Amino acid sequence: MANRHNLGTVIWFEFVRTIKKPSFWAATLAFPLLIIAVFAIVFYSSKASMDSEQRLGKERFSIIYIDESGVISSDIAKGFQAESVSDKNQAISKVKSQKIDAFFYYPADTQKQPIEIYAKDAGLFDNGKYDSVAKQILDLSANAEIGDQSLVSIIKGGSQTNLTTYKANGEKSAGWMAAIPPLIFLVLFYFTIAMLGNNLLNSTVEEKENRVTEMILTTLNPTSLITGKIIATFMAGLLQAAVLILPIVATYLILGSGEAQKLNLPSTSFISQLVISPTSMITGLLIFIGGMLLFTGTLVAFGAIMPTAKEAGQWFGIAMIMMFIPFYILQVILSNPSQIIVQIFTFFPYTSPVTAMLRNAFGTLDAVQASIVIATLMLLGVLIIRLAVKLFKYGAMEYSSKLSLKRIFK
Repeated sequence: MANRHNLGTVIWFEFVRTIKKPSFWAATLAFPLLIIAVFAIVFYSSKASMDSEQRLGKERFSIIYIDESGVISSDIAKGFQAESVSDKNQAISKVKSQKIDAFFYYPADTQKQPIEIYAKDAGLFDNGKYDSVAKQILDLSANAEIGDQSLVSIIKGGSQTNLTTYKANGEKSAGWMAAIPPLIFLVLFYFTIAMLGNNLLNSTVEEKENRVTEMILTTLNPTSLITGKIIATFMAGLLQAAVLILPIVATYLILGSGEAQKLNLPSTSFISQLVISPTSMITGLLIFIGGMLLFTGTLVAFGAIMPTAKEAGQWFGIAMIMMFIPFYILQVILSNPSQIIVQIFTFFPYTSPVTAMLRNAFGTLDAVQASIVIATLMLLGVLIIRLAVKLFKYGAMEYSSKLSLKRIFK
């Protein structure tokens, strides 16, 4: 009973100590604030650009043109108050003398030769109106020549496709809609280790650097201390995930789906199309838990061995490299998972979580492979945590030098 009480005390203490650090909130809030700032800039820029295009498209100015292509419709040209002329040099002279705002020269083959535009300088940004109107006249004239609006739509690439694919067993494949939900565990795994792994590593060293380990171990056993640190890290990770997700949810609630789409957020119809497979989600969750046990246990073990946070921090970089290595063969993982290199990455413990979560999301991790990966990660994770406890027990008093492993295992 006392052990449970001590464990709860450690969890709460470590959790509160973590979230009270300014660095925790700086790291947690920096990402969503950056995203919000980027979305705001994109939204403002997009709106300003659209307003500018609409203004320039409606703006009228004096135009003369020569049509060598035979495409320009005189009726369309009149709609833009454009007048046909025959002398190119004279037309350019009129522009130079500011008698005419713009002169468009349409060559015989507008596909191979550019439309020549000579115009009065209206400023760096407003000069875009000439290009826009010249193309509008050509496009509208071509559409009028075709006549059939359905053909015009096809030529402009207005046709849509609806792809349906089937698996080997005849079952309909959900594609990306089924892959996205399990990938949430991969994102959460990266985010938790990247944001909190270093904190977990350093918290183990801090007790030694502050010379308080002796007092801690008089009231706590090492198992409760290490387990409490790891659970507190999980809790802090969940808090960070909530801080990231809540602004997105709030955006949908405040702005609605339409305005959210303008910020490049997915529409609610897209979200409703996501296919959630219970098997894939459970498999992804178990791989995530196994990977967290392995990496957090490893970081705590390194923290127990190293005498200072500076030396321990070097090992955090190595852990991050191991997490990113699978992305160097991402194309092979997705396109040819039977390759030997993919199999090695799938079953090697420190590349296994990322590789297995990717394969699980894209449906190339079968039940047998998933079972082996989960069992390996869970078992190895528990063993490394037990090792970390033992290392901390022996290394707690090593203030100036690395813990000798020979002394532990002899």
